[in-house]
Amino acid sequence: MTAASLPPVAPEVTATLVEDLSPRLRKRLDAAVTKLGSRPTHRDGETVTIAVDDDTELRLHAPSGVVATVDAITCGCLLAPACVHRAAAACAAPAADPAPEPESAAESAPDAAPDLAAQPAAPKVPDSTPPPDDPTLLIAPAPATTAPTPTPTPDEATPAQREAAAALWSAGAAVLEAGVAGAGAVAQAALLRAAHTARLRQLPRGASAALSVVTLLRAARAGDPSYRTADLVTALAELLGTAHRVGTASGAELAAVRGRARRPYSPDGSLRLYGLFTEPVVTDSGHGGARTWVVTADGRLCTVGDVAPGEVGRALGVADRTVRLGDTALTHRELGRAGLAVSGATVSPDGRLGAGKGVKAVTARGAAWTEPPLAALWETPPAEQAARALRSVSRYAEPDGGGSDLLFLDVELLGAVGESGGTCLLARCDGGVPVRLAVADDDPALAHRDNLMLLATAPGTRLRIIGRLVPAPHPRLTLLACSHPTGQSTVDLGFDRLSRADLPDPGAPVHSAPDRPGGPGAESPLHLLERRVEQTVPAGRAALGMLGDVTAEAGRLRRAGLPTAAGLLTALRASAARRERDLFGRLLPADTDGFAAHWLAAARYTAAVAESLCAAAWEPGPAALTHGPTEATAPRPAGSPR
Repeated sequence: MTAASLPPVAPEVTATLVEDLSPRLRKRLDAAVTKLGSRPTHRDGETVTIAVDDDTELRLHAPSGVVATVDAITCGCLLAPACVHRAAAACAAPAADPAPEPESAAESAPDAAPDLAAQPAAPKVPDSTPPPDDPTLLIAPAPATTAPTPTPTPDEATPAQREAAAALWSAGAAVLEAGVAGAGAVAQAALLRAAHTARLRQLPRGASAALSVVTLLRAARAGDPSYRTADLVTALAELLGTAHRVGTASGAELAAVRGRARRPYSPDGSLRLYGLFTEPVVTDSGHGGARTWVVTADGRLCTVGDVAPGEVGRALGVADRTVRLGDTALTHRELGRAGLAVSGATVSPDGRLGAGKGVKAVTARGAAWTEPPLAALWETPPAEQAARALRSVSRYAEPDGGGSDLLFLDVELLGAVGESGGTCLLARCDGGVPVRLAVADDDPALAHRDNLMLLATAPGTRLRIIGRLVPAPHPRLTLLACSHPTGQSTVDLGFDRLSRADLPDPGAPVHSAPDRPGGPGAESPLHLLERRVEQTVPAGRAALGMLGDVTAEAGRLRRAGLPTAAGLLTALRASAARRERDLFGRLLPADTDGFAAHWLAAARYTAAVAESLCAAAWEPGPAALTHGPTEATAPRPAGSPR
């Protein structure tokens, strides 16, 4: 049995089943989950049956695709319904999350159900003031368990929301305390209960962050090869940061912290759209489809998508399926090179075009990449494009912040370079900045890998490209589309396959990559703090507390112009090792909240500095390579404890 073979279970169902177990059975729960994972399953319509043993069956009934009630999980053993098997099945199954809105769904019409959260507001601009030399100023205590009781205003969180946020904080801090190794089914159930409560109290952003943490914890404990510790670091920091800010934010910041349960679409009248390119969409959550990028007459980027449950096969099929927008007969791939005239258009803050009943669309002439309005996309300097894209892909970007993570560059191909993770294509963009172009998706069914390797055999070729920014201390993109080497058309690199006949000069040698890519962050010792932040997640606070003296590492950070990083490292280590004793010499419980606050400050700080290094790497000329940013140029991490 695998998690994918079981229907998703609502968070409140899993939490209730675990909470109802006796203390003795809770201790056996993780072993029961592991044992259940080796048992065969059988699906019959809306019911999945697990053979617990030769005489006992466990059933999960999901009439709408999700196990939505406690009674929908039944067991045939003698101890049922108070047995451990029902809770184990719920913990082994994926946690149900509201399905992502289809990018072309009919509910995107403006008369859709109103958002449960506050109305959209402009994202908060990060404070550009440099972090103080005293790292304790970045650290604040955790939210109080008992919320203050002043009469709330529309610009303040309600007492119920503060209470829900405190529960999110406590559950996240407990995971950080125990680490992946200790965050078993019981700790995950606490997160699921906190997520359910937060969603009921109109805190969907915090609820989603908690579910992300649960999903990543399960992947880590199951040895999923796609799991990355950095992803869990980001998810935990998002959960703790969001929970902390609920009690302190107000106005527009509070609206962003609350998040929204639905993506709002607003009317945008009549639009003239010009197709740009089409990319395949294949997600880790089992969704597949295609997304076509278009540009309005005034230069705005928008998308028309068709993403639904399915994998790479669905992505390949959808590309040649008719776009769900008005009465047009264009397929996604055709729209990427044509145009549309749309009336009654609706657009979300992130540029998704709605497909409500009032939307009308007819085919129109497209534009070449060298013609207006598309040509203007390549006229912005690369450094400005990278700064804009970085705001969009920031690990802790505010929801509905708008903007795009795409870059539009004119480059000269230099050839392939080998890296520890594989091979990428090296190019030089106008302005002299070397850029590494990586594969957007390694699935062999898609054309990304083959096309990139083929382009690497033609050094000296000049191309107009579209790529997605990869945050790194050196300029890096995933390559999505390019002009045809002959200059006659464009290439959707995920779908269209180039041949050697398309290339002007095949047979280039493979270049060896330098030990470290150039850029302002190439020699930065920021990793000394980053690795301690990451080290906490798998093994918990105790592992960090057992580390030796970090004076040498802190000194290296100070000499590199990062005194706040040095202070945060020292404070994090001290907080992890600190254990107070009572009058009789007995150890008191660890300060879980205090350690979580120190860890959160360090995590958000390292992310802010890393993003500053990434932005500086795109600056042209030798100055960017020799005078990297220090703390004076790094923005204060928005949402970190102060």
